[in-house]
Amino acid sequence: MSKDFQKEHTDDLMDGMVIARFEFRGHNFEIILEADYVNDGRSDEWKDILEHMPAEQIFSDARKGKRAPQEEMDDAFVTSNTKEIAIDILKRGQVQLTTEQRRVMQEEKFRQIVAIIVRESMNPQTKTPHPPQRIESAIAEAGIHIDPMKPVNAQVKDVVQALRAILPISFEKLRLAIKLSGTDYGKCYGDIKGMGTISKEEWTSDGSWVGVVEIPAGLQQDLFDRLNEKTKGSVESKILK
Repeated sequence: MSKDFQKEHTDDLMDGMVIARFEFRGHNFEIILEADYVNDGRSDEWKDILEHMPAEQIFSDARKGKRAPQEEMDDAFVTSNTKEIAIDILKRGQVQLTTEQRRVMQEEKFRQIVAIIVRESMNPQTKTPHPPQRIESAIAEAGIHIDPMKPVNAQVKDVVQALRAILPISFEKLRLAIKLSGTDYGKCYGDIKGMGTISKEEWTSDGSWVGVVEIPAGLQQDLFDRLNEKTKGSVESKILK
């Protein structure tokens, strides 16, 4: 897509986009961004922001294609670098969302938060993960508001704190001892390493592989199901204290 923004192309460019706006001394500074990019809640300081701007320009009115005067930008920002100004606008300003964009982003954040809680937590009474449906119901029961603009990881802690008034929940890692035959090792090692951290491993005299693995509590059943399927039930495992 061309980086030269023309007023007559506003409608085409704004499809799937949002406007981030920062006001300084009565002057508006705006940038156009992909809605999905803002929804991701990036933790990398938005270093690739220009790749997600259909127009690498700073506007005073983005919908009208009106560029911000240079003298106003010189007064508001300590740099003339478009990328740095865009990041500053996104960090210090506000993102203008339509009702539909806000709804979609809020739903996506909700799904991501539930997935993290299911993956990372468990019921400390049973040592098993809570099903997604239980977490979703508890969030609704607690009346927890999901912020469509706030990064997911920044919201998880507050959500979990609120959920503790409704259901037993804790964020824990489980240490598992796993034993595989030499034949099954190659089929299962990728799953084990991909879902956890192997802290110790060795080969026994009978040709079996034994490893100590640390995984998020919520992944316990998923890992066991995968290993049992691939080994046809011959895998040996136990939870370590």
